[in-house]
Amino acid sequence: MKSIAHHAILSLALLTALNSIATAADTYEPECFKPFSPTTKTLHFPAKKPPYRIALANGFIGNTWRIEMIKALQAYAESPEMKPLIKELRVTSTGTDVAAQIGAIDNFMNAGYDAILINAVSPTAFKPVIERAKRAGVILVAFDNVIDSDQIFLVNEDMIEMGRMAGRWLEKEMGTKGSVLEVRGVPGNSVDQDRHKGFHEILDKHPDIKFVEVVGNWDDGTAQKASADAIAAHGHFDGVYTQGGSTGTVRAFIDAKQPFIPVVGEGENGFRKLVADHAKDGLKGLSLSQSPALSAISLKAAVAALQGNALPQFIAIPLPWADYTTLKAGENYFPDLSDDFFVATGFEPCGVKLDAAQLMNAAKTNQ
Repeated sequence: MKSIAHHAILSLALLTALNSIATAADTYEPECFKPFSPTTKTLHFPAKKPPYRIALANGFIGNTWRIEMIKALQAYAESPEMKPLIKELRVTSTGTDVAAQIGAIDNFMNAGYDAILINAVSPTAFKPVIERAKRAGVILVAFDNVIDSDQIFLVNEDMIEMGRMAGRWLEKEMGTKGSVLEVRGVPGNSVDQDRHKGFHEILDKHPDIKFVEVVGNWDDGTAQKASADAIAAHGHFDGVYTQGGSTGTVRAFIDAKQPFIPVVGEGENGFRKLVADHAKDGLKGLSLSQSPALSAISLKAAVAALQGNALPQFIAIPLPWADYTTLKAGENYFPDLSDDFFVATGFEPCGVKLDAAQLMNAAKTNQ
């Protein structure tokens, strides 16, 4: 009976913590952990003694970004800041099956892990497992493809704003009429949906802009084939927004001997190399980066919360970007390195400094 009463008191304390509100001045490292909006609430959990057992329940694993994301997490866990605080870091990837990912989260909770990081397959399917985590006293941190919940920590860049930035830039570079190829990400993911929403929020107000949508799965090979098929079917385009697989999308236009046009893409090294090489020929490019190091920031947030620090429930991370006017070799792209890695891997305000080339090499070694 004492054990049951103890757990009931713990659960009540955790539920109370989930509903607590505090000012930004009360939160831990506010220069790093910034609230997503002025109405973002603060979560504060009872402190646990380190070292901690932490897991990543990843979903989709089929592109370089996901591999680099895992390597960023593992590298940061081994850093001098984190290593003394982490007893175990476990990673599993379950593919695009929602039930499998929920099962992995349940397994981690049942095994006694203190915190679980989640790159979610679906934004809406996790309410029951969130309730189970609250009862078990397990901290959940969703990042990248986040979950529609204000009961757990969320860490992300503003994906709707990323879409808006893409729309505003194309609006400036190509004008308010023409045909736009939109190469979307993995269907059903919140990142894909939010970027698409923001993009169309800007450009749908122009009736003379027409859209062709294809699915590229944020993957170079898939995006290149989908773009090539779209070019073959529709001919000329006046602008492109590719959520990922940007290098492949541009190569499809080169292979089809299409004239260069404005292209908004992701933060792949290959895309930035192509833009730098061909900007003088008309390839005007904007590279907006969803950093793989979001996993490292999520780990930092989980550890801070486990130590009893108050944090914003939805943590906003700045969007790294570069365009054809700001690209600098060796700084925001790397001519001598391979195409298929994402260059934005550090967040100075958070003290997270990860070497993009080392992460890329580690990802290659473990594919």
